[in-house]
Amino acid sequence: MSTESTIARFVQDEELDGFSASQLLEVTKATTMILSIPPAATSHVDAVAVATGQGEEWRFTDAIRAWEANPRLRHLLVTSGNPAEKTYTEVTLDYLRGLGLRRREGLQLQPDPSPNTGRQAAWIADQVQKGGITSIALTTSPYHLPRFYLTVLKELERRGIRIPVVPAPAAVAPQTPIPETGVTSEDLIPGEVKRILTYQDKGWLATPLELRRYLSWLWSSHGSGWVVH
Repeated sequence: MSTESTIARFVQDEELDGFSASQLLEVTKATTMILSIPPAATSHVDAVAVATGQGEEWRFTDAIRAWEANPRLRHLLVTSGNPAEKTYTEVTLDYLRGLGLRRREGLQLQPDPSPNTGRQAAWIADQVQKGGITSIALTTSPYHLPRFYLTVLKELERRGIRIPVVPAPAAVAPQTPIPETGVTSEDLIPGEVKRILTYQDKGWLATPLELRRYLSWLWSSHGSGWVVH
């Protein structure tokens, strides 16, 4: 994947006019299908991975809260961020302790700066392979979650790894200003849609067909344990 994005975080709605209605609908379908995986699924995973970025500490605090509350979680994977961001902070053990981390065993920190989601996903896939991780929850802000999910899924599929991947969106109000840009999560959605469609075309994200096939496998293989009758 390219180490630098040419798509701005904040784009006007009109910048999506170049995409067809069917392309935009596919993003809506993908988001809905990803979020069809119920919150209950997070209680069955082996690991939690956090996408760092945009100065959003709530990404960490949500993951740390889940980590500390569930001793069955064996791995907490914390990616590094992009040094080009003005809110960039080196993620260290001391930094995470300041956000509530107490349980150290199983924590893995990405050692090198990560300028994009693709680098983060590759590192997560490395840890899945090295640590024998059998299932994973992905934590980031809701507006970023579909792209993060599709990027990690593509990286795992590229390596021939098929494990349950569960969305675990951080709890943050859509009108909360994002520290990096000062705009809201809602304002950043058009840019995320543009990135998803552009990066799928480049082969960096799971395609709509790949997502459908994966979710069909996931629900048929693991969905019975999530359904409350």
